Amino acid sequence: MALQHTRFIAGHSKLPQGMAAKSVFDTLTITAEIDCKHGVILEASCTLATDHGRQYIHDLLRGISLSDGPEEAEQLIEKHYHGKAANALVAAVRDLHRQFETL
Repeated sequence: MALQHTRFIAGHSKLPQGMAAKSVFDTLTITAEIDCKHGVILEASCTLATDHGRQYIHDLLRGISLSDGPEEAEQLIEKHYHGKAANALVAAVRDLHRQFETL
């Protein structure tokens, strides 16, 4: 997809104590490339410490439409991600959705 048809947005939240990523980042960030027409997440990344964790979140979020709200992404994270950052990921998705709404 051509870049003129996408937007890059970021959502942020605070990381909980005891996270490996906390030694590098104070906040958790989810970034996403969004299709402008449908609000679909084409690519997503986050600041989790491991490649595996970042890839897992990418795979969970890819294909979700933020036009429908953040609930689907929140539910997927709550159901499938059982690490310490679960609440931070949900909060970052909510912030990502808020950023999307400003486009």
